[in-house]
Amino acid sequence: MNDISKNIRKSILHMVHYSKSSHVGTCLSMVDILAVLYFKFLRIDPTNPKLEGRDKFILSKGHGGAALYATLAERGFFPKEYLNKYYVDDGILPGHLDMTAVPGIESSAGSLGHGLSIGIGMAYANRSSNIAGEVIVLLGDGECNEGSVWEGIMYASSANLTNLTAIVDYNKLQSFGRTNEVVNQENMSKRWESFGWHVIEIDGHNHEAIEQGLNHKALKPKVIIAHTIKGKGVSYMEDRLEWHYKSPSDEQLKMALKELGE
Repeated sequence: MNDISKNIRKSILHMVHYSKSSHVGTCLSMVDILAVLYFKFLRIDPTNPKLEGRDKFILSKGHGGAALYATLAERGFFPKEYLNKYYVDDGILPGHLDMTAVPGIESSAGSLGHGLSIGIGMAYANRSSNIAGEVIVLLGDGECNEGSVWEGIMYASSANLTNLTAIVDYNKLQSFGRTNEVVNQENMSKRWESFGWHVIEIDGHNHEAIEQGLNHKALKPKVIIAHTIKGKGVSYMEDRLEWHYKSPSDEQLKMALKELGE
């Protein structure tokens, strides 16, 4: 799993460097979660992306799309050469996720705050149609400022959607500063619990803890509060706000890849 995570991180770095795009920090913080999801947990088939009854993953923080593209390529949903077409003119991989671009993407993304509600709809439809597939939604901690997120949280528990799991990438940084200084969310777990969810808190970079959290069965919707580090894996990017916006220079790319063993 460590090698898989490193490979995904390397791909992300190459992608954002080549396209001179942003959001590398938010991509790197969720890599270990994505690696466990796609290589240990999700019931999916890269050769049959529309398999009936499959598990469905929604990346609600869609500006981190490079991380999901890199993970899907690593898992074999499409050739890695496609990653060179990320966020560039005449490219095929938009900066925000587009479910029509490549196989394996269950929902397009743009404005924050919508992914959980989309996932709730999918989970409700699965239950109504007796389809076994689970739905997993990954949100950003800054995204949890959105009122639509809390409307969805309230409804999911009311509907008792036990086939739904939310994951919060709690890296404690968002576009304008420290998450808890922009809107205080220090009691994140208690808030979700008060809305009727089963809450698990984990180290979001510990593969075993991530897998255990995903496999834990609950009698209500489940949320995993994953404590992560923005820019994880690259020392000079870790827990630094500027990497929400910057792309690495040639020299910074070399430094980052060296740290990752390339």
